[in-house]
Amino acid sequence: MLQDKDRIFTNLYGLHSPDLKAAKMRGAWDGTKFLLEKGRDWIIDEMKKSGLRGRGGAGFPTGMKWSFMPKQSDGRPSYLVVNADESEPGTCKDREIMRHDPHLLIEGCLIASFAMNANAAYIYIRGEYITEKHALQKAIDEAYEAKLIGKDNIHGYPFDLYLHHGAGAYICGEETALLESLEGKKGMPRLKPPFPANMGLYGCPTTVNNVESIAVAGEILRRGASWFSSIGRPNNVGTKLFCVSGHVNKPCNVEEAMGITFRELIDTHCGGIRGGWDNLLAVIPGGSSVPCVPADQIIDAYMDFDTLRNLRSGLGTAAVIVMDKSTDIVRAIARISYFYKHESCGQCTPCREGTGWMWRVLNRMAEGRAQKREIDMLLEVSTQIEGHTICALGDAAAWPVQGLIRHFRHEIEKRIDDYAANPHSESVMMAAE
Repeated sequence: MLQDKDRIFTNLYGLHSPDLKAAKMRGAWDGTKFLLEKGRDWIIDEMKKSGLRGRGGAGFPTGMKWSFMPKQSDGRPSYLVVNADESEPGTCKDREIMRHDPHLLIEGCLIASFAMNANAAYIYIRGEYITEKHALQKAIDEAYEAKLIGKDNIHGYPFDLYLHHGAGAYICGEETALLESLEGKKGMPRLKPPFPANMGLYGCPTTVNNVESIAVAGEILRRGASWFSSIGRPNNVGTKLFCVSGHVNKPCNVEEAMGITFRELIDTHCGGIRGGWDNLLAVIPGGSSVPCVPADQIIDAYMDFDTLRNLRSGLGTAAVIVMDKSTDIVRAIARISYFYKHESCGQCTPCREGTGWMWRVLNRMAEGRAQKREIDMLLEVSTQIEGHTICALGDAAAWPVQGLIRHFRHEIEKRIDDYAANPHSESVMMAAE
């Protein structure tokens, strides 16, 4: 369990003011100039040693990502882009950072940009985040006024920070679609390679990082890589924001040590499962795009990248969606399927055609109006979508379906049997509604 002294986001719940003066009292902007004076190589090396893995879902080592940027400019400017398009269902961690601790993010932007030789950074914020946009813009204005950032700032490194408000499309959370949108084009993913570190925003070297990955950078460098890497489990280190929603007694956002067990996370911070532990059915551990894990497998599992990957799911954004036995799991996954059908950009045929097809089949299965042979057909089609699209939306649509069939095939079969036995029964009609 994480001790209070090790928390990075000390104003996560907005109990104190988010303004510059209060942020400085909590430790933000402390010795930033001293950190920059240690040089680019030191910062990137320290980030590598810290073991920080990207907090946006993929878990790619942050320090290594920064090191991909060109050391010497070929005449093109370099950019940092912060992905604040927090559109993964169940995820609500970055909005708290932007509302209540925005100066940690702004300071992180300066440090990361300096490390990558970028003189400008863009924060791309989700279309629906209006309050967060105002809070963040206010903090950026404060930082400019105090000459913490800007062309002629006290840190001696010219740096501009821009806030860009998206139009509210899930696909713009994918880094290349985000760059397209930022350039004023339709938010559609690009083919890779070339990767953003070579050809990103406006054809220039660019790194796209999640809000949480950037916001923790200042504190990691201040306290040292060894402090951060001492928290958590090997290869899964540091603190992590968990967003717990669903059937728990107290849904919450909490900063915890990576690798805390699911049971400890729920008992300590969420007041337990609604109706007790025996009432737990399944958990989606990392936002709606990762497969669900049944109760018996997750109860004592470590909440980290590697453990959950071994359970054939993922930590993703650590948006923990808890489902008790009152959940209609088939209908819940069908609802998630509808979301991905709705948000597909339509660029790749497997995703454009497949997401709608999967939703329609799942909908019938939720009502029992299907045949058992269709279950394997649905599984097969999901594997033809997964890995065959430009971006990961195809995977995100396929994985929840695969998780459902892997663990709850019996539930689908029972629906089909019930419907076949009595197509006009009240329970079947209710399920259809």
